[in-house]
Amino acid sequence: MAGGWAMVPILICSAVALAIVLERCWTLRRKSVLPPGLGDEVREWARTGQLDPRHLETLANGSPLGELLASALAVRSRSRELIKERIEDTGRHVVHRMERYLNTLGTIALIGPLLGLFGTVIGLIRMFMEVMAGGIGDPAKMAGGIGEALICTASGLTVAIPAYVLHRYFRSRVAGYCVEMEKQATALLDDLTLSAAAVPARPRRAAAASAPAAPSAG
Repeated sequence: MAGGWAMVPILICSAVALAIVLERCWTLRRKSVLPPGLGDEVREWARTGQLDPRHLETLANGSPLGELLASALAVRSRSRELIKERIEDTGRHVVHRMERYLNTLGTIALIGPLLGLFGTVIGLIRMFMEVMAGGIGDPAKMAGGIGEALICTASGLTVAIPAYVLHRYFRSRVAGYCVEMEKQATALLDDLTLSAAAVPARPRRAAAASAPAAPSAG
């Protein structure tokens, strides 16, 4: 507590930032967001018709990518435009959850230096008020007071710099995950579109084959 009472909010910010970093590191693991081989497996389900409600529920609850693909499969019998809209709507919710607490981490990175500067200013004001009341007195004591005031600035920067770096890192990781999920969703959408286009063609061919031959003119 050498920096005075202004160190209290800085310490609170450091504890909150550490909790957010640990939670996001665990939540944003690649295998948790983008399970390996899930996109190929889901497309195989779509081709073979293994799409009962239990499959879709398990898929949606398994990972963010699974939730995105399950939203497309839930409306697979609709038009391409409607499926695409459902993917986009679900994607916004998924990205919002992946970015949870990142705004708080960015706020801590922003206010950390300000809190440190505030504590330094308060400490210097208190020191100069004491000088005005009792004179300069011991210069060593005055230098020690300045050092104690600067502790707040150093502490604020110590909290803010890692928080800013990690905030940018997590933002970049989420952006990369979004690109990968978009690729998987587009591949599934193409498969569903091709399957929907092939379904009406088969009945038409079957009907043409079973139709009686037209009588000849002779």
